[in-house]
Amino acid sequence: MRAMVCEALGEDLRLREVESPPLGPNDVRLRLIAAGVNFADGLMLEGRYQFKAAPPFTPGLEGVGEVVEAGTDVPLALGTRVLAVPDRGAWAEDLVLPARYVVPLPPTLDPVAAAGFPVTFGTAHFGLVDRARLAPGEVVLVHGAAGGAGLAAVACAKALGARVIATANGPDRLAIAAAAGADALIDAGASDLREQVKALTGGEGVDVVYDPVGGALFETSLRCTAPDGRLLVVGFASGTVPAPPANLLLVKNLSVIGYDWGGYRRRFPDRVMASLTQALDAWAGGRLEVHVGATFPLGDAMEALAALKARTHTGKLILTV
Repeated sequence: MRAMVCEALGEDLRLREVESPPLGPNDVRLRLIAAGVNFADGLMLEGRYQFKAAPPFTPGLEGVGEVVEAGTDVPLALGTRVLAVPDRGAWAEDLVLPARYVVPLPPTLDPVAAAGFPVTFGTAHFGLVDRARLAPGEVVLVHGAAGGAGLAAVACAKALGARVIATANGPDRLAIAAAAGADALIDAGASDLREQVKALTGGEGVDVVYDPVGGALFETSLRCTAPDGRLLVVGFASGTVPAPPANLLLVKNLSVIGYDWGGYRRRFPDRVMASLTQALDAWAGGRLEVHVGATFPLGDAMEALAALKARTHTGKLILTV
């Protein structure tokens, strides 16, 4: 099979002919249709991801494919189209992974768009429901709301009955968040972001912050969070890891919640895959919408990753296999 291979950390990937991995009794082999591109893939290639991969390896944390072989203990029929969330390896023609990390894809859903669904929508749904305990009627502040992660959070929060305030850079990106269902919009670079949030919430502040950005927005978010609010730390797309001021947490009874969806997937796969199935059902039922920003051929994975880092596209970037 062909696969994008990292032969040394910090170097570009190469499209190589490699052996397809062996199949265990609890595994499935997929012929991949498409795979998603994520910031974590770039961190893994640089050796900066929290879960290290030793070269040579193939990146790719999500994809969609058809079952072409199933282990003896796997009750999946050949030809079943599934959504997959491996530790890595989806940037390839074939993927072998434990069957507990795949879920059947509803036939009405576009497989290319679905390839970018697990990491963003899986993270958003599980994070808002399980970690942040979001309740209907609460107010959620979503940062980076025009990117894949932020758009998924906007859509999931709306589907869960919340009111959403979205931040993004510039009117064009804010329009993308509005189209995803955001109730109110604030430019992320606004010097009065805190005051705008307070005005939109009658002076109370928001109940939940969904933050995949980090950096300077982090402390601002804490200051515009309502007492007893929750801030979900999802990632650091800004490149800066913030430190929470403990005095502010104490005075406002705030919770800063660390959240690594991949870690939950490895430790509690049943809970995470059940949440992912619920999110897929919401998409199939018309309560969520997936926005694909651009597609790239498998061999152009480095170009896709560069586009993701440069934020030249909104929505999710996909590799077509």
